[in-house]
Amino acid sequence: MMNVEAIHQQINEGLQYLVSKSRRHPSNLHNLEWLEKKKVLAEKRKAEIVKATANIKWPKNGGKVNGPTHYLCHYRFVYKQGDFFYIEEYGENRIAEFSASGHLIKDEAIPKNFTISNQDDREYKETMDLKSSSISFQYDRLAAIQYAERWWNEYNPKFKNFEVNCTNFVSQCLFAGGAPMRGYPKRTVGWWMKNNDWSFSWTVAHSIMVYLSNSKIGLRAEEVFSPEKLVPGDVICYDFQGDGRFDHTTFVVAKDNENMPLVNANTHNCRKRYWSYEDSTAYTPNIKYKFFHIMDDKSLK
Repeated sequence: MMNVEAIHQQINEGLQYLVSKSRRHPSNLHNLEWLEKKKVLAEKRKAEIVKATANIKWPKNGGKVNGPTHYLCHYRFVYKQGDFFYIEEYGENRIAEFSASGHLIKDEAIPKNFTISNQDDREYKETMDLKSSSISFQYDRLAAIQYAERWWNEYNPKFKNFEVNCTNFVSQCLFAGGAPMRGYPKRTVGWWMKNNDWSFSWTVAHSIMVYLSNSKIGLRAEEVFSPEKLVPGDVICYDFQGDGRFDHTTFVVAKDNENMPLVNANTHNCRKRYWSYEDSTAYTPNIKYKFFHIMDDKSLK
């Protein structure tokens, strides 16, 4: 019989360290690098994690002895920042292995690559779609945020889902806010998902960055140069390596007590995560960001 309780114990030891004020940690602590990053980032933000819990969703078949078992761990972190409290949530896919006698051998997070390898968007270049030149809309930020809150940890069956789903999720949020599709059926034009097909800008992080940087009709944005200037309903794009190729996209749903964005995202599903991703395993010192404030026809009047 598998000793699943050992997994609970290891995860809870890490969470106890996370909420403690001490920098000393147990010598056998798992996920130490990630826990340290979260602790340091909270201190940098003049915040503290006052409560942390984890809910493990074990597979219905009970898992495997003498083989890998995939399971989901749902974390909840309560932050205190001055008089401001909020909850961050994070879904993590993990893998555990047990010996024939049921003892835990390995338990670790499953790394995910933010790069889409099965979609070639090298030819994507935003161009004027003359058929859509008269498109206008008013952006309903509340509806977009409500969608982001509803679907951050689930997949809406009305849309195709991808292993790397971050940009698809952000596109769905924008669409829920009333942003109009345009460009169908050309995948290198506009922004759309229709008839089991989609533009690169709907699903690929680098392409939506190009689209938002250049679009002049329909869904469009103004690039701003500090995160404080973003408001809920806006978009952040991430180039983790700093090589000019953007890898990830998030959706702003709130601001913290220091007027900094909190974001929802897919791929590594998260809710109200601090915008900078300094606690992510994908983070590097070379990271670059682009901040997009979504514009509509009302904004231009």
